[in-house]
Amino acid sequence: MRLNIENARVAFQGELGAFSEEAALKLLGETIVTVPRPTFDSAFAALASGAADALVAPIENSLAGSVLRVYDLLLENNFSIAAETVIPIEHHLIACPGATLEGIRSVESHPMALAQCERLLSEHPGWKRIPAEDTAGSARDVVGSGDRARAAIAGRRAATRYGGVILLSNVEDNAQNFTRFFLLLPVHDPMAGADKMTLAICLAHRAGALLHALEPFARHGVNLLKIESRPIHGCPWEYQFFVDLAAESPGDREAALEELRQVAQQVRVLGLYPAASREGARR
Repeated sequence: MRLNIENARVAFQGELGAFSEEAALKLLGETIVTVPRPTFDSAFAALASGAADALVAPIENSLAGSVLRVYDLLLENNFSIAAETVIPIEHHLIACPGATLEGIRSVESHPMALAQCERLLSEHPGWKRIPAEDTAGSARDVVGSGDRARAAIAGRRAATRYGGVILLSNVEDNAQNFTRFFLLLPVHDPMAGADKMTLAICLAHRAGALLHALEPFARHGVNLLKIESRPIHGCPWEYQFFVDLAAESPGDREAALEELRQVAQQVRVLGLYPAASREGARR
């Protein structure tokens, strides 16, 4: 699914060549202007301040789970989820032109990427592991250094952007490695065919509150796809719940929401959007 936002400025966390930039281009096409930011907070701030027209942020990885800071920022900002996409996370060993596998002495990348390539690193115990802020940034630094003893683990887009060579392809331990991304807009009217919804629900801190909140979805045949809880700041041991749901009938979804509002303290719709194709999550 691709939205038509020609020449839009799209913020993302990371450096040019990051997986988040790849997700933005997949969603919006090659005419957009990507706006890299060093942190999730600064990426959200770019959209809030008008320095960007849209924001693409990862929400969960099929191996590592939810991106918790993004959930917190969804609550702190009044943005709308307009779309989602899923991309495969394929890690490659990238080095300077002229480097050889035998000459590598250190490998740099985001700690999660290093952890997802444990088999490769275990096969080369002499390589020093160097954590970095970002996968694409590690490729930029390695290639820019001109040091043929350094390597990075990042995506193919990063290797192409920074002129690196791929010494080994697809070095991730698990091929079923995917990340789901949200496209966020300041204001959004749901697209035709929007069938997936994300909610933030605040419940009373008493026994059975979550059960009563979820019962309407079962009664109306609404499929709950994911439930995530996050602590409510300032209220120790109380939680905000995030729910992804899908319903074939908009009427059933709205009926379930109306019943939910009667038992919940607060219900906030974070977005109604088309579900990402499952085909992108198969290899």
